[in-house]
Amino acid sequence: MTKTWFITGVNSGIGRELAEQLLARGDRVAGTVRRQGSVDDLRDTYGDRFWLGHLDITDLARVREVVDAAFGELGRIDVVVINAGYGLFGAAEECTDEQMVHQITTNLIGSIQTARAALPHLRAQGGGRIIQISSVAGLAAHPGASLYHAGKWGVEGFMEALAGEVAPFGIEVTLVEPGGARTSFAGSSLRLGRPLAAYDGTPAAAVRVFKDTAVPLPGDPAKVAAKVIDSAAQRPAPMRLVLGSDSYQGATAALRNRLAHIEPQRAGAAETDADTDTTTDATT
Repeated sequence: MTKTWFITGVNSGIGRELAEQLLARGDRVAGTVRRQGSVDDLRDTYGDRFWLGHLDITDLARVREVVDAAFGELGRIDVVVINAGYGLFGAAEECTDEQMVHQITTNLIGSIQTARAALPHLRAQGGGRIIQISSVAGLAAHPGASLYHAGKWGVEGFMEALAGEVAPFGIEVTLVEPGGARTSFAGSSLRLGRPLAAYDGTPAAAVRVFKDTAVPLPGDPAKVAAKVIDSAAQRPAPMRLVLGSDSYQGATAALRNRLAHIEPQRAGAAETDADTDTTTDATT
């Protein structure tokens, strides 16, 4: 049975892989790109099975317009994949105010707005799936990527809470947690702050190699895309889909470390609870 997918950012990386695989198997894809002409080959090959919208995800009003247009022209859309985004690396004070705002607007607010724009349509049609392409960077944090983590951690909290909000309407949500994949991320989708000499030789400076050095990454984007596609058929939907050995190792290490810091505080945490015998009855 064919499905219709809405995917932001289909010009490169995982978004492009998703579009190619879905179209090749006979599904319909509504894709968005910032740069017109970047996916002309898909339009030429697949014709009206590939609907295309021009969208800068930081233009929040335009997000609603494009999502509404896709549902209006295609009817039911089964899966909404929120994929558009990029990485901003560098210590927090190495990045400009403009870089900070653009990063958060793209990776967090743009993702939130895409989901919000799709929800009325998904509710009206009786259900569907939202798939948010996040990252292991939404579960584990490292120096030199604080602003990138801010967006990813934010979208993790939003989507996890959203899943509970929309479950009564038959809408399911999945967060995809890929590790490093062999895409163009380190080229066209990665930006750096202006290096400050104060950070030379510190942990935050380690990220500078990603832009100028061919760092070997384990993930195969075609395999990542195939797993994402398969997940859309899983019932119930997985809340998180961890993809890549590096993602699994990074996420589990971060979660264990967090618990190791929190669990010893159990007794101390309870010390701030109110004494039961001093509680005032609001009815008296």
